[in-house]
Amino acid sequence: MINPLERVRRAIGETVRSRVAGGDAEVRAERIWGSPGPRWHGPDDVIAHVNGDASMYSGGIAALLLQTLHPAAMAGVAGHSGYRSDPWGRLQRTAEFIAMTTFGRIDDAKSLVERVKEIHLRVRGKTDQGEPYRASDPHLLEWVHVAETWSFLLSFRHFGFRRLTDGEADEYVAQAAPVGEMLGAEELPRTLADLERAMESYLPELRVSPAARDTVDFILKSPPIPWLARPGYWMLAAGAISILPVWARRMLGLPTSAWFDRLVGLPLGKLSTNVLRWAMASVRRRPVHPRTT
Repeated sequence: MINPLERVRRAIGETVRSRVAGGDAEVRAERIWGSPGPRWHGPDDVIAHVNGDASMYSGGIAALLLQTLHPAAMAGVAGHSGYRSDPWGRLQRTAEFIAMTTFGRIDDAKSLVERVKEIHLRVRGKTDQGEPYRASDPHLLEWVHVAETWSFLLSFRHFGFRRLTDGEADEYVAQAAPVGEMLGAEELPRTLADLERAMESYLPELRVSPAARDTVDFILKSPPIPWLARPGYWMLAAGAISILPVWARRMLGLPTSAWFDRLVGLPLGKLSTNVLRWAMASVRRRPVHPRTT
C-alpha cells in the first residue's frame, strides 16, 4: 500500500512531467531514452548531468528573463512563438529539443535540429523600433545559445545535485556548443570564461522593450499555472532571479541586493529544486543507452 507521502510525491512528479512533456510523456520518453542507437552524449557526460537535473526549471526561467533583453530575440518570441496562446506547448517543444539533443539518438536529434532550422527561416520581422530581424541570423542565434547555456550552467552550480569543478563547467560549455552551431550560430564559446565574455559583448544591444516588459510580467506575475502551484513556481523564479547577472536584474527592475540572494532567492531556489528532484524521481525514466560514437 502506498503511503500518503509517496502518493503526494507521485502526484507532483506526474503533474510536472505531463506539463513539461505533454500528455504523451511516456511515448516521448520511449523515443528519447528507450530507442537503441548511437548518441552524442553518454550518461556520464557533464551535459547529461546538467540537462537532466531539476535545476533546469530555475535555469529555464533565468534563460527566458535574460533573452527578453535582446529586442530582436524578444520580437521574434512575441510575434511568432505563441508563448501566450500556447505556453505549455512552447515549453514542451523546448523541453523535447533539449532532451532529444542531449539524450536521444543522433539521427532523431539531427532531424529535430533540421526542423527547427526550417522554422527559423520563416521567422522574420521588425522590432518595436523598426529594426529588421530574422531568427536564422547567426548573431541572434548566438545570443539565444549563450543566454541558455549560461543560465542552465549557473542554475546547476547553485541548485544542482552535485558540485561542478571549473573544468567540468568548461566541459559543459564545450558540449553544448555543437548543437547551437548546427542551428546556425558560428564559433560558439567552449569555456565558461569565453561564454561570459560573449554574453557581455551583447550589452550595447540590450534594452527593455515593451514586449520584454510584458513577457517578464507574464513570467513572474501571471504564469499560466494553477494558484495552488504558484508558490512553488515563485520559489523557482526567486532562484532564477538570484543567479542572473546584476546588470540584467537592474535592467529588468528585479532585486539586486546580496541579502535577497542570501536570504530569499538562493535558499528558495535550492529548496524548490530539491522538492522537484525528489518528486520527479518517482516518475519512471528509462536508462539512456550508452553512447557508441
